[in-house]
Amino acid sequence: MITTIPKVFIVIGPAGSGKSSVSQRIAQRFRAAYIDKDTAATGFTELLLKLNGSDPNERDNNEFYQTTIMPLEYATILDLTRDNLQAGNSVVLDAPFGKYFSDNNYLTKIRAHHKWPEAELIVVHVKLAGEALRERLISRGYPRDEWKLANWETFWAGAQANSCHWQGAIHIDFDNTASETDLTAFEAELPRQKASFAR
Repeated sequence: MITTIPKVFIVIGPAGSGKSSVSQRIAQRFRAAYIDKDTAATGFTELLLKLNGSDPNERDNNEFYQTTIMPLEYATILDLTRDNLQAGNSVVLDAPFGKYFSDNNYLTKIRAHHKWPEAELIVVHVKLAGEALRERLISRGYPRDEWKLANWETFWAGAQANSCHWQGAIHIDFDNTASETDLTAFEAELPRQKASFAR
């Protein structure tokens, strides 16, 4: 019996770039479990922020969120990934991961810490031009985006400077400029990047 190694697609990009749309399409195409950090964590995140006397929507500049709650959010979705991999399911992770981009060995560390079984790791970099991204943030109207929009130059400069070079994974750029998410280019590029990664 031939067994297929499950995949973990880690879909990253700045807020408003369309990570969720891309993630959901990839999950549908590859019949993978879809894990959205917001869905998994928003309930306990907002409660913990309120209990700490903080604005439940203020996270970018909230030290308690950044140092205490956010690591718990990521631990939760990484443990859910392990559970799915152990069941033989591929996984799509929909989360920014921005704070961890500077650690090139991040993937090696989380695989060991969260006891992931063997899996093929694919990092999907969702790309969108700055003005288009700002318009999407305005359109979706999330309270947690208010700081980003009020401090747009600072936010966009930080998003541009914060690049991810994690080792131990295939990396693929995904241009999400089109109004509808199209996986054609992504599916064509995946085998090329897999072949290059295997060398």
